[in-house]
Amino acid sequence: MTKRITRTFTKEFKEQIVQLHASGKPRAEIIKEYELTSSSFDRWVSQYNGSGSFEEKDNRTPEQEELIKLRKENQRLAMENDILKQAALIMGRK
Repeated sequence: MTKRITRTFTKEFKEQIVQLHASGKPRAEIIKEYELTSSSFDRWVSQYNGSGSFEEKDNRTPEQEELIKLRKENQRLAMENDILKQAALIMGRK
């Protein structure tokens, strides 16, 4: 079993790959030549064509943004609730 090495790519490299594809170089050829995964290549092309950015935060839908916001708020409220429960226990003992 071979261990997969995680590689990171610069924004400039990703842009060059997308530009190669846009200029007509075949997808399979690019993937093979640069030893990319097809999922990474497809994601880069999609992100660049969609928002022009490779940052995940720039490629989220409004629904995804709202879900993240609501999860953070839910976590904050749960923490506040735990603090209030502890305070009630402490006050009840006195």
